Amino acid sequence: MPYELAGRNVLITGGSRGLGAAIALAFAAQGANVAINYQSNSGAAAAVLDRLKQEHPRVKAVALQADVGSMAQCATLVERAKNELGGLDVVVGNAGYTKFSKFGDLDALSEEDWDKCWAVNVKGKLALLRAALPTFNANPDGGVFLITGSVASVQQSGSSMAYSVTKAAQLHLMKCLAATQGDKVRVNAVLPGILLTDWGEMYPPEAIETMKEKSALKSVTDLQDCADAYVMLAKNTSITGAKIQVDAGLFVNSA
Repeated sequence: MPYELAGRNVLITGGSRGLGAAIALAFAAQGANVAINYQSNSGAAAAVLDRLKQEHPRVKAVALQADVGSMAQCATLVERAKNELGGLDVVVGNAGYTKFSKFGDLDALSEEDWDKCWAVNVKGKLALLRAALPTFNANPDGGVFLITGSVASVQQSGSSMAYSVTKAAQLHLMKCLAATQGDKVRVNAVLPGILLTDWGEMYPPEAIETMKEKSALKSVTDLQDCADAYVMLAKNTSITGAKIQVDAGLFVNSA
């Protein structure tokens, strides 16, 4: 039976721009209340909040600051979202971290860079679900935890080696959580290909063109198509422990 989203309460980390903002708007369009998290760009968060309120005046929308590379701040963020919205049904761990570098250069990233990738991309996701799980278990219909992965998790490529490695670890974490945390929570991941957001446009134009030509559909990933995948997974009560690859056929053999 589909899980209706109208009236549900949704927290989206990294929700102030790009894919996170698109996810927030997609859930609001379903009638869900949304809390968008941001780390430092309060102006961008305010702009998304204004758009949410203008386009979907019947839903509640709030912006919450937190560094999701801190497990303690993740726990506090979940509690604040629950209090602000009046409950919590869906958490989207969308925020991620990378530092663009030459992929095979083992000296390109510092220990701090590796640690930050691990903190945001892996530990932060664990902390989000750990904090939300008691609420999910208490909800009559349980809860949903969705993770923004990356096709870099299934290929030896990406913006940096640390990003690829930690995204692969994140994918395994998703499966471990789905397998062990009971029947009141569904845990899944969306693996986007190249999205022409602020982050995606940091790739050189020639690299973007190469990825377009390499993809089966000869295009980049559409932002709205990608955001819609999160809504689909939130609604579907028969999917858990799965990765949904939305990459225009960039890596068909890994899907």
